[in-house]
Amino acid sequence: MNDEQADEISDSKNWVERLSHFFSGEPKTRDDLMEILRDAQKRELLDSEALPMIEGVLKVSELRVRDVMVPRAQMAVLHQDASLEDILSVVIDTAHSRFPVSGEDRSQVVGILLAKDLLPYVLRRKFNIPVKRLMRRALFVPESKRLNVMLREFRMRRQHMAIVIDEYGAAAGLVTIENILEQIVGDIADEHDLEEEYIFRRSNRVFTVKAITPIEEFNAYFDTDFSAEDFDTIGGMIVHTLGYVPKRGEQVALDSFLFEVLRANKRRVHLLKVKLKEPDTKHGYDMEA
Repeated sequence: MNDEQADEISDSKNWVERLSHFFSGEPKTRDDLMEILRDAQKRELLDSEALPMIEGVLKVSELRVRDVMVPRAQMAVLHQDASLEDILSVVIDTAHSRFPVSGEDRSQVVGILLAKDLLPYVLRRKFNIPVKRLMRRALFVPESKRLNVMLREFRMRRQHMAIVIDEYGAAAGLVTIENILEQIVGDIADEHDLEEEYIFRRSNRVFTVKAITPIEEFNAYFDTDFSAEDFDTIGGMIVHTLGYVPKRGEQVALDSFLFEVLRANKRRVHLLKVKLKEPDTKHGYDMEA
């Protein structure tokens, strides 16, 4: 046996001893655990994706619902007295599968509407049905609930969304099972997320546009001449025009376009609905909606 082989055996024994020591029942810290796991990754006992997921699992046990929830101001809320005809545009534009249903105001959530529950009525063209007749019971949770407990409750109740309430019982936001899982596996792109394309055409006059769309690409697509000197993206142009980061639902008109924010957080705009306000044959297609 050469010296290199002896060193490898010695290192392996040391690692096994450390692992055995960890599981011996003696008090240990989380830092001790992570040190062992990082060592295991270096030895290729864990792959490059496993360690971040394990760290995410440990992180979930420390975080609370308020740390990952969607704030009330950013929720796509439907009113209980609205008809299906009133809400269809919101359901289509946001592409969510579940919507909080409000009573007198956004802070009073009275139920949850599942988009799939609308299909039978839409197919029969019964658009005068009020939302409150179709909504389901909402799950309410406090802001302080730990994420690992919330995840277990989602699994037990077979639910995917909960309304987060503050100390006064008012809706402070919402949390989904996806919000929690993303803490473990990273961002989850769903089937409605735009992938490679920046601009998605919904109709002859309505488009969904990523806020990170470069100004040059937007100009090329729509045959416009927005300036790219002060900002590089469409989202940057919207924020610059308004002078602040807008919330979901806010609109701004620029030239022949009406921009509406579909997704945003406190720091940036993510997704926009762009509507051509007037017919204009220079774009090379019929502008009628």
